[in-house]
Amino acid sequence: MPGETPVSVITGFLGSGKTTLLSHLLRHPDMARTAVVINEFGAVGLDHLLVESSDDDIIQLNSGCLCCTIRGDLVHTLLDLLDRRRRGDVMAFERIVIETTGLADPTPILQALMTDNALASAIRVDGVITTVDAVNGKETLDRHVESIKQAAVADRIVLTKTDLAEATDTVLRSRLSALNALAPVATAIHGKIEPDRLFDAGLYDPATKSADAQAWLTTNITAHHHKHAHDINRHSDDIHAHTVIRAKPIHAVALTLFLEILAEHCGADLLRLKGLVKLVESPDRPAVIHGVQNVFNPPVWLDQWPDKNRESRLVFITKDLPGVWFETLLDALDTEVAEAQTRLRHT
Repeated sequence: MPGETPVSVITGFLGSGKTTLLSHLLRHPDMARTAVVINEFGAVGLDHLLVESSDDDIIQLNSGCLCCTIRGDLVHTLLDLLDRRRRGDVMAFERIVIETTGLADPTPILQALMTDNALASAIRVDGVITTVDAVNGKETLDRHVESIKQAAVADRIVLTKTDLAEATDTVLRSRLSALNALAPVATAIHGKIEPDRLFDAGLYDPATKSADAQAWLTTNITAHHHKHAHDINRHSDDIHAHTVIRAKPIHAVALTLFLEILAEHCGADLLRLKGLVKLVESPDRPAVIHGVQNVFNPPVWLDQWPDKNRESRLVFITKDLPGVWFETLLDALDTEVAEAQTRLRHT
């Protein structure tokens, strides 16, 4: 029999708005006493800092929720979290939400949750929520099989960035319906949606999904679910994460030029950029930058750094783009801006 603690999975391709959605959900009173497990791709994780921040592996959020980052094995992370609750080391959370990396095939994650004997007595899989980018969703489905699986296994689909789309995309909606006819499609406005439209979907049932989804969820489930519990960051060999870390502050003009060049020249091969940037003009208030393909959000300034690290951290996830190119370009632009400002001061 399934356990009492509901576990929901939030998935969706890179840049589809999972972290923004989760940040808004956690501010809702109904989401208090929730434990959040975030799986990040790349050597430097930022998503958990953009939800809230702390130096501990498991942190208490201002909303009353908990947050931790997967470090290796998902099953081990969940068992450790449940054990800490049993011992009274963390608050008595009532729900667990797992945010997958945007490159994750969600089927191994669901297989691990549904078949691991140690978890079975404590949790029940309570639904899969998939975010889909209204601007880039069609192209993403065409290019990345992971995004097809994310939509196909969903109980709820959330369209994001509809404010940036030129019109309601009936082609995208038809494509989603063909992949998953029973999942209702909701719209999040700037990441905002009521939790009761997403959660408490009932015990996850693969039989309600398409034939393809059922095959993905059940093939070799017994033989491989332990392997899958570890291998949740599988991705195409041509997709890579690149990290740029800079202790020296960056000029705001250089950052603006850098983002403009990326938007103009990288296109669909820049799957996602997220960063915390230390600017010369505001070193105590970092800028949060976020871009997906050729769509970049305006920078957002935080009131303070979310952790003790005061370095700029930019994480690029790309397809066939060399990581050194980003660092070389940023260095060249920042040097040129600094030299131009020096020349102006001496004229």
